Amino acid sequence: MPALLPAGWLPGYNCAPGGGCAAIAAILKLLALDTSSEWCSAALWLGGPARVREENAGQRHSELILPMIDALLQEAGLSVRRLDGIAFGAGPGSFTGLRIACGIAQGLAFAAGLPVAAVGTLECLAEASGQARVISALDARMGEVYIAAFERSGDGWRTLSDPALCRPDQAPVLPGAWVGCGSGFAAHGDALGRRYDGRLSAVRADLFPHAREVAAIGARMLARGEGVDPALAAPLYIRDKVALSVAERAARKAQANSAQP
Repeated sequence: MPALLPAGWLPGYNCAPGGGCAAIAAILKLLALDTSSEWCSAALWLGGPARVREENAGQRHSELILPMIDALLQEAGLSVRRLDGIAFGAGPGSFTGLRIACGIAQGLAFAAGLPVAAVGTLECLAEASGQARVISALDARMGEVYIAAFERSGDGWRTLSDPALCRPDQAPVLPGAWVGCGSGFAAHGDALGRRYDGRLSAVRADLFPHAREVAAIGARMLARGEGVDPALAAPLYIRDKVALSVAERAARKAQANSAQP
């Protein structure tokens, strides 16, 4: 997917992929949003730690996110046209939530002629953890998790296990010590604990995707020239269905019962 940056934007000064982007990210102005979970958040990155708005939204993301954005911009005395880009939590996560964030990011960016950074929610969990080696897991419902593994590399992250959808007892086996993060560990802590027996030094099940981390990662993406035209921005869907059939639920229940001692 081609990187499309505004004409004349930091010419000849994009950092190389893989790191070294902190100096450039420190001069960017970026709006970020995330509606991928039950939480709704927006953040304004002005070259450093973001100003944020957040609320446990339930199903009210579309009602809350635009007022959050307006409040942040008014507080900073900025318009969208004075920003360098828009970032959004691209997934995986709630299908409806991902579409809301993507649609709003596209609309704002298109109107202002800005690039968009689509930021992975599992990488956001790693960023929020403050740790060096992280297994990020989000509850995907239907007895499954969205899961990926990351290792700190310079000022960013190296993906060691790509985002995937699986049952907790089929999560990727990974050597070494890790910190587990996200709602997947809250919903399936026992199963994931057995899967990673002896390899989890700590678990942060309370962490959730947030615009704060979307902003930090998005700024580095834009610094690397990874912003895209709004028309090319898209959510990251890993699952292609949102509910199990009656027969599938019965089969899952029978399988779980048979696995019990």
